[in-house]
Amino acid sequence: MSVIIKPIITEKITKDGEIFNRFGFVVAKKANKVEIKKAIEASYGVTVVAVNTMNYRADRTVKYTKSGLISGKTNAYKKAIVEVKEGETIDFYTNI
Repeated sequence: MSVIIKPIITEKITKDGEIFNRFGFVVAKKANKVEIKKAIEASYGVTVVAVNTMNYRADRTVKYTKSGLISGKTNAYKKAIVEVKEGETIDFYTNI
């Protein structure tokens, strides 16, 4: 099971990375904080200080169109905010 699915690169997470050494990742739904910490340390070679996780539910939508009702939903996912040791950083652009 792959624990880390993809990094999150948004303005808010990028600013947190520059100021507070926090980085965001989309992780597997069944992964716990210890597994996430080990995976980040093994993949990026940094020391993880703290891991915070959040579960996002699927949002359902209904759109009214000429052809009738169209229903849809977004995917549910789990997000992890990882804080690394002071002085260390993760560079997503060169670590491909």
